[in-house]
Amino acid sequence: MGTYDVTALGELLIDFTENGISSQGNPVMEANPGGAPCNVLSMLNRLGKKTAFIGKIGRDMFGDQLRAACEEVGIDTKGLMTDEEVHTTLAFVHTLEGGDREFSFYRNPGADMMLKEEEIDYDLINNSKIFHFGSLSMTDEPCLSAQKAAMAAAEKAGCIMSFDPNLRPPLWKDLADAKVAIEYGLEHCQILKISDNEIQWLTGKEDYDEGIAIVREKYNIPLIVLSMGPDGSRAYHNDLRIEVPAFKNPATIETTGAGDTFGACVLNYVLEHGLRDYTEEELVEMITFANAAASLVTTKKGALRVMPTKAEVDEYLASMQ
Repeated sequence: MGTYDVTALGELLIDFTENGISSQGNPVMEANPGGAPCNVLSMLNRLGKKTAFIGKIGRDMFGDQLRAACEEVGIDTKGLMTDEEVHTTLAFVHTLEGGDREFSFYRNPGADMMLKEEEIDYDLINNSKIFHFGSLSMTDEPCLSAQKAAMAAAEKAGCIMSFDPNLRPPLWKDLADAKVAIEYGLEHCQILKISDNEIQWLTGKEDYDEGIAIVREKYNIPLIVLSMGPDGSRAYHNDLRIEVPAFKNPATIETTGAGDTFGACVLNYVLEHGLRDYTEEELVEMITFANAAASLVTTKKGALRVMPTKAEVDEYLASMQ
């Protein structure tokens, strides 16, 4: 089945991250290639997988930079469209005390929202083992219809469906719309990667296990992985629930892309072992590797171009034993 291991659809944008203060006392911003779906694909490429991306950028210097960055890390960009009128989407990331982040988006509209149904390269989807998607392409038309069409095609083609809600409240006119979109994603996925604050927001339950139980009962998703930042992560599968602590790294500078790196490693495990009934030991193996890779990416600025290799993750794990 398939030429591609994973095809993802969604946002590709520039993350402007703070990089010190200029001699004149102004904040210096670094233009990092970003967008969760391509971060996931980049990590998969590092692990030796073949990936493709479907999305849209503007005809501008940032669009050119993003296309070049994707090609540099080995992501197939033939599904990446260019909008003649709307500029590439930008995000400004402000890191708060303690490492949390605040986002300001320049996306009203941004090129990533302008992907149309008729621009989708269905060959990429039809020839993929996994189709990965998020919720940022579901905030507005025309990209909402485009994503739904792509999801329907992926299901028809027998792709394993992978969903990361990746909730960004500032991008939604109303969080009720976000809930509807994310519930649509939950109805159509077999692998769910969700974060601690997302499961609390979605279910209204403080306790993560209670929240996950609600989602599992309603949507019957075979594999759910929960990322909890510095508290590590959990996997829920059949009647198993495992938890693996985070690898705290003294060299951590920012957490951009950690969740995407983690999610990519889970997809890589599924690609290598099939989506089947896993044992407790296998889940621990899956999540431990994913946590280690996520820990490594926090020691670098940005994400897309700085993902670790399998050898680097293995070496890091060995050093932690």
